[in-house]
Amino acid sequence: MPTPFRLQLRTADPDNLLAPFLPSCSEYFKGARYKSNGRRDLASIVHFGQWLRAEGYAVPSIGEAVIVRFLSCHLPRCDCQRPVPRGLNENRAALGHLVRLLRTQGIIARPTGDEITRELAHFDTKMTEVWGLSAGTRDHRIRIIRRLLKAQFGSRPIEVAMLTPAAIRRFVLGDADWSASTIRVMGGAVRCYFRYRELLGDDVAHLLRAVPRPAYWRDAMLPMGLSPDELEQLFGAFEAPCPSRRRGYAIVRCLTDLGLRSSEVVKLSLDDIDWQAGTVRIAAGKARRADVLPLPTATGAAIADYLVHERTKTRCRAVFVRHVAPLGEPVGRRVVQKALHAAYRRLGWDRTRVHILRHTLASRLINAGTPMKQIADVLRHRSIITSATYTRVDVTRLSAVALPWPGDVA
Repeated sequence: MPTPFRLQLRTADPDNLLAPFLPSCSEYFKGARYKSNGRRDLASIVHFGQWLRAEGYAVPSIGEAVIVRFLSCHLPRCDCQRPVPRGLNENRAALGHLVRLLRTQGIIARPTGDEITRELAHFDTKMTEVWGLSAGTRDHRIRIIRRLLKAQFGSRPIEVAMLTPAAIRRFVLGDADWSASTIRVMGGAVRCYFRYRELLGDDVAHLLRAVPRPAYWRDAMLPMGLSPDELEQLFGAFEAPCPSRRRGYAIVRCLTDLGLRSSEVVKLSLDDIDWQAGTVRIAAGKARRADVLPLPTATGAAIADYLVHERTKTRCRAVFVRHVAPLGEPVGRRVVQKALHAAYRRLGWDRTRVHILRHTLASRLINAGTPMKQIADVLRHRSIITSATYTRVDVTRLSAVALPWPGDVA
């Protein structure tokens, strides 16, 4: 039987440039509940400290550029004698923790950001102040525009006058297999950026005209929802033992019973729930307004069960927190998606959408005869026209008012 890999860490090595910081790194990993208190991460940091000394670096010079040089130049050809983790991803993650810790302690300076970063910061401000876009929409558009600016300018100064209509069309149309929906999203982000540059006084009219506008038949397809039987099957998928079962079930109840978006689920705070009044406050999100909704009994029971029996003890006030390192931190939208996708797989479904549960709630309300204004309030739509989209799925009421087909036998 092979001898298991065992790291002999020399955390008190005076020749290691990072030796003075290893105790605080160990406490950091211990507090975040990393496996074995981050022993392999500490080994990566010890290895990095050795290399820094050999290359003549000082601690204040540590940053992303130095880490990239270590990962790309030293690690692939490393012949260090002591056992060290050699995986690229694990070393990158460990050194990322090191940089964050050193910056928090003020030992190394925070990056001032390049020109593209500064440009996107100003763009983000305008998207908030002028158009009032939600954080999720702004983040998505910033990622798209970062790709555009890097592809066109790289590290050179940003000169919008150097952009050509042909380059903009190529960027928005992207790969041949891109769907019309993807192209529409890309085009929307680019048009928003050019409108921002227009506010600054740039002549971008020719660039705005160059942005492709694929056909979008908004009402071509009916909103899809789960049937009552399918919904019960989905809830039943959390009865069998599975990782973070109670958290997943509570998340799905929030998506289904309250019609929350993924971004709204992760923002839920313990302070948002009024258990005595039976209400939950939904923080301002896509609709840019905060709302107070009734908390259904089943939803409240699922959340309470999770809080009492499964939630990690933490000072974090978020309702849903991580169960793996960094332990106790708020979950991200990806955790919400994974919880639902895992339930789909357990049921043998090939579904992938999370938003279908919001559509399911709207369909249930429509079929129950709920007034459209109330549906719009529950879904937190700013326009009742958006909610009216769901009236097209009310097959029962449509059949009641449908005229007989000419010549049909009575």
